[in-house]
Amino acid sequence: MNIAIIGASAGVGLETVKRALDRNHKVTTLSRSEINLPQNANLTSLKGSATNKADLKKSIENADAVIVTLGKGKSMKATTLFSDFAKLLVEVQQETGAQIPFIILTGFGAGESGKYNTFLMKLFFKFLLKDVYADKTKMEEIIAASKIKWVIARPGLLKNKSLTEKYRVETNLFNGINIGEISRADVADFLVKQAENPTELFKYPALSNQ
Repeated sequence: MNIAIIGASAGVGLETVKRALDRNHKVTTLSRSEINLPQNANLTSLKGSATNKADLKKSIENADAVIVTLGKGKSMKATTLFSDFAKLLVEVQQETGAQIPFIILTGFGAGESGKYNTFLMKLFFKFLLKDVYADKTKMEEIIAASKIKWVIARPGLLKNKSLTEKYRVETNLFNGINIGEISRADVADFLVKQAENPTELFKYPALSNQ
């Protein structure tokens, strides 16, 4: 199948490109930076901005599914990247009428899930990630209120570890849920498999290796 990956040059995005190629998909990426991977006949890399309408439309025009892995790297400064992208994505979907699945990466701590973080993680979010996650929450809200077919994935603390394909997927929030660490490779595995078969449509699956 044809999978578009938005925000693909590093982190989970780059791992998602690798995983999609490993599973024999044709991949089109959109990112500001070059994709640092060997040349592959199934990979088309577009350099551009996820908040530019022409760039976004071009990247998803032939897609059977879209995976969104936008990130701010290590920056913890306030941003509108996520909500700006969400507004544009809704606009593009309204114009094109696309009914393909959009698999959106946020993180455990966005939306209602923030209430279910551990005490230490709540402190971490309060003092370091509050502004970034406020905008991720806005992105979730904008997409959830649209006519887009969405899955919003909320992984726990991301780690650079090997692919295991063994991870918890929790679609209901509950006291003691304990969403801990997860490898970027395993998050990528989940995103690609949801693109293939979106079993969690209109849900907010939380992901953890623990």
